[in-house]
This record gives sequence, C-alpha cells and structure tokens, in this order.
Amino acid sequence: MKRKTLLMAALLAAAGATAKDVVVKSPNGLMQVTLSDEGGRATYRVALDGRQMLLPSALGLTTSIGQWTDGLTIADSARQTVDQTYEMRSAKARIHRYQANELSVTLQNKQQQRLTVTFRVADNDVAFRYTLPLQQGRNVRRRALIFGESTAFSLPDGTTTFLTPQIGPETGWEQTKPSYEEVYTPDAPMDKRSQYGRGYTFPCLFHLNSKTIVKGKEQNDDAWVQISETGTTGQYCGTHLSDYRPGQGYTVSFPDKGENGGIGSEFVGVALPAHTPWRTITAGRSLKPIMETMVSYDVVEPLYEPSESYKPGRYTWSWLIWQDNATTYDVQVQFIDLASTMGYEYCLVDALWDTQIGRDRIEQLAKYAESKGVKLMLWYNSNGAWNDAPQGPRHCMNTALARNREMAWMQKIGVKGIKVDFFGGDKQQTMQLYEDILADANRYGLQVIFHGCTLPRGWERMFPNFVASEAVLASENVYFSEGAAIREPFDLTMHPFSRNAVAAMDWGGVLMNRYMSRDNKSRHTRKTTNTFEMASGITNQSSVQCVAMCPNNLDELQPYELDFLRHLPATWDETMFIDGYPGRYVVMARRHDNQWYVAGLNALSEPLKLQLSLPMMAGQTVKMLVDDQEGKPVVTSLKVDKKGRAKVVIQPNGGLIVM
Repeated sequence: MKRKTLLMAALLAAAGATAKDVVVKSPNGLMQVTLSDEGGRATYRVALDGRQMLLPSALGLTTSIGQWTDGLTIADSARQTVDQTYEMRSAKARIHRYQANELSVTLQNKQQQRLTVTFRVADNDVAFRYTLPLQQGRNVRRRALIFGESTAFSLPDGTTTFLTPQIGPETGWEQTKPSYEEVYTPDAPMDKRSQYGRGYTFPCLFHLNSKTIVKGKEQNDDAWVQISETGTTGQYCGTHLSDYRPGQGYTVSFPDKGENGGIGSEFVGVALPAHTPWRTITAGRSLKPIMETMVSYDVVEPLYEPSESYKPGRYTWSWLIWQDNATTYDVQVQFIDLASTMGYEYCLVDALWDTQIGRDRIEQLAKYAESKGVKLMLWYNSNGAWNDAPQGPRHCMNTALARNREMAWMQKIGVKGIKVDFFGGDKQQTMQLYEDILADANRYGLQVIFHGCTLPRGWERMFPNFVASEAVLASENVYFSEGAAIREPFDLTMHPFSRNAVAAMDWGGVLMNRYMSRDNKSRHTRKTTNTFEMASGITNQSSVQCVAMCPNNLDELQPYELDFLRHLPATWDETMFIDGYPGRYVVMARRHDNQWYVAGLNALSEPLKLQLSLPMMAGQTVKMLVDDQEGKPVVTSLKVDKKGRAKVVIQPNGGLIVM
C-alpha cells in the first residue's frame, strides 16, 4: 500500500510538472495568443496569421503579499466574448465597434496564492492586465504594495525600433522633466542603448523585417508592432519600457524614485482586489492597423458622466510666436478678434496672465470674448513643489480646496477650459493629481489640456472633459531653435504612427508665420510649406486644436488658405491609413460628417511621387491643395479613376490636401 501511494504521488508530481498551454484567438482567427507555465514561469506569445509577433515573454508581479515570478502553474481559465459599440468625440472614429475574445487565466505560486491575467484578443490588437485578488486563508491582507512587474515583450531578432527615450528626474528646463519631450530615433537596432540609459516611453513602435522565400525568390516579410498601455488612473503609476536585454526583451519599468521632486513612492499602493492598467499590443502586416487602432479606448470605460456637452473646436494662442510679453490685455484682444474672424471657438490665454493682466481684467476679457462669440481657456502651473518653473498662476491646481475655489471663479466668468503645465513624472501620486484635476474640472464645465506631462492612457474615453496632452517634443520647439524647425517634418510624419496613434496630442499649433518672430521678418524661418502646415491640422488629432495663426496672417495668406483654415474640422467620424513610413512621409484620410479629407506630409529631401488608393473618391474630380516646385501653395483638381487610384507629387517638406 505504501509503495502504491508513493507511485501515485510521483505520477501526480510528474503531471504537475507538465507545462500547460492555453490559447485564445481573435474573432477572425488570425491573431493568436498562447499562454504557458513551462518551467514554472508564466509566459505568453503572440502570432498573427502564423507570423510570430512576440516570442515567449514573461508575465508576473512582485508584491508585498506575494510574488508571481517563478514556481507558477496555470490553475484554471475562463473565457468570454466581448462585443460593444461606443461613441467618442475625441478620437479617430466617432463610433467604434470593439469585438474580442477574452481569456482569464489564474496563475498559482508555490504558496498557493493566486493572480489572474486577462487577455482580450481582437483582430489586430491584444490587451492584457493583472487582477490581484483577496487571497484565501487566515489573516487575509486587504491591501498591498506592488513593487514591480515581470511583464516583458520579446521581439524577433532583426527587429528595428522607432522609440523615444525616458529621461531622468530633475532634468530639463527648471527641472520639469520627465515630460515625454524627447526625440524619436527611427530604424534603430534593438540592442542600441537608450540615450539616458533609462529605457523608453510609450508608445513603442517596432518593425519586424525579415526575409522569406516565395516560389524560389527572396521577399520581405514585413510586420509592425506597437506596444503601449491604457487605463491608468490614480490607482496605479505610469510605466515605461526598459532597455532591451537579449533573451528577455523589454520589460515594464516603474517610475524613478526621484520623480515628482522625490515626493511620493515609486511603488504602487492598492486596495484588494485590484486591477493593473492594460498593456496593449497592436500588430499588422502593414502600418494600417497601427495608425487606425482604437485599442486605447476599447478596454476602458467612462469614469463619470460629463457635466455638460463639451464643445470641440479650434483655438488661437498668442504665446507660441509672440511669447511671454504678449500675455497682456490688449494683445489678447487681438487674438480674440482673430479667433472671431476665423470662426474659432476658443482663445488660450497663456502663462503670467495673473500678474500681467490680473484677475479683474481677465473677467473683462472673458466678457469681451463672449461678445465676439469666443470662449477663453486659461493656463495654469500644476503647482511648483515638484519643479522650479516660475510662471504663474501657481498653487491653484494642487489641492482640492484651491481647485474648487479657482474653478468656481472660472465657471462664474464663463471660462470653458484650462491648460495645466509642468507635472513631475509618472508616480502614482502624480497620476492621482491628473485624475483629481479632471474630476474637479468636470463639475465646473471645464475641458482640460495637459502640457509638460505624461502620455494620456485612454483618458479621452475615461474622462469626458479631457481633450489632449502635449507629451511630445511639440511646436514650441520650432520657435525655440532652428534645429527643431528643421526636424519638424520628421516629427510630424512620425507621430501618426506613434505618439498620436495611441492618444490625442496637443502639438501646439498649425504654424502660419514664415519667420519665428512677432514681426514675421526676423529669427529663423519655418522649414515647411504652408500646405504642409495646413495638412498637419488633419494629420494631428485633438478635439480642441490650436491653429497658431497671428493677426498678420489675415493679410498674408491667400483667400483659399484662409478658407481652408476657417473650416478645418476638429473631430472625425472615421480615419483611414493610405500610405507612409514613420519619419519619412504619411498620407491619411479622415471623414468629418460626409466630407473626406486626405492629407499628406513629406519629410524627404526630394519630391515624393505616389499612386494613392482613394476608394472614397473613386470616379470623382476633387479639389487639391499642393505645392509647386518652389514650395508655393497652389489649388488644382485631382482626377480619381473608377478604381479609386490617383497619382500625386508631394514636394520636399511639403504637403497635400485632397477634399
């Protein structure tokens, strides 16, 4: 009997050592995620139509109540389908249907503690997150610290990257970084160390470029993968990717201890049960799924009801070209008049209005704007305790008491939006501040733009009054340095595939001054054509978008340029990838109501000849704005054949608009 018992125990042990694989596929069956507990490690891998997009990559959490990194087994699993349709005002598509297959797998460690990882797999998107439940047994802990994740992303050899580096704390102007304002590097090898040795900020774009033999001939076997995260609230921190490690790939990294001025923990405190944010993976055999993805919004829900119907629109902004000295009453009147003339909904009054205009005169300015059919938005410093930025107003947004007092005043005088600047990083405490500002602003009917800040992570859907964030090396740098002006075409052909692909982006303005100066005659020039800038108003996506015209532009621009800028939409019903390569060129189409707009940008040093597929314009002769060989804008017509094909030429640093 004893021998039989030992034999049974051995058989059970052997069975327990057998790795389990659990598979979940997309609704069309082409995207497949496979989870495994081989060797006591939890891993997942992703394939699209048989092509490996991610190799076996680690899963797991390390917490104060237990760790799920090794000695793991898959205890059980559950499945369901997801099919939902939702509507948004601040995204690439107004109405979107999300269909996915969901798999929840319970991982058990050696101490019999459990952790659930949930995967949702759509036709080109994968999203997954962890759920840390209350554990069974005596002395149950109802809270935990999360010290880190084992989450990894292992890409095939030969993959090249399109990434922007994470920078350390207490850096940048007046120690305001990290603020997601670093330069992207295209087509880099994975093993190239990041600029600051701290990894990379989301989103992260990868090009899987390998060769395959088809009928005896070598052909490119291209694929693209975008990795990001969504659903981050004050219940977690913002994360980023580590540098690449051979055999492991990239791993999820928590904030630096020095972020937020050293205030607060770099770890995460949660009440149980708790969910982490979603990690997202978009994969495609072309760039089309990368540009068109809505995964950032698919897996999140609104956190509160909007207090009013928030109005999209365009805004004028004196600061971008005229800078600090322009924040005066008389100058702001000029930019309100400009907004009114152009039919724009808003005018942003930037930093120092509290001292250079004063609160009493801001009330007068708001009344004047109202008389012109324009609403004001006001700039604020987030606080000052986590940076040395001197601009005011300060200490109006960092506590509930201060916010409610300030926002009640703004509601009283008719202000409709705020732009809050200079945040301190990605710690949980900073994420709580973002959430608190948004929730409080909603009670007073205020839309919110963030600058000097983190990447929005599904916030357009989660927070109905959230508009966009900067979180990019934006247009102000075109003013600051000629180097940034030279790089602008690269930047704006990069972001539709990266930064702006996952979240609304407040780039800071369609620039129409030729010179980066108030007199439009001095300092360095803009390097892009007028058509490029106007087309960027279509390729850049934000529901309240800046058109950085100056009053002098009313006399300098051609009537058809002014007409286009007057009618530039800020919201879109549909977005379609047409052609492009990150950092080189982009052509995309967006629909507003029944009107399609096709926009192209060329960052190359030579004319770009393309044959476009425009099925929405098949058989039509349509209007086209383009540049001549000298970079001057011209209006012409474009014949699209019955198959939707049309040939175009986009000049260097030039643009294309078809409508």
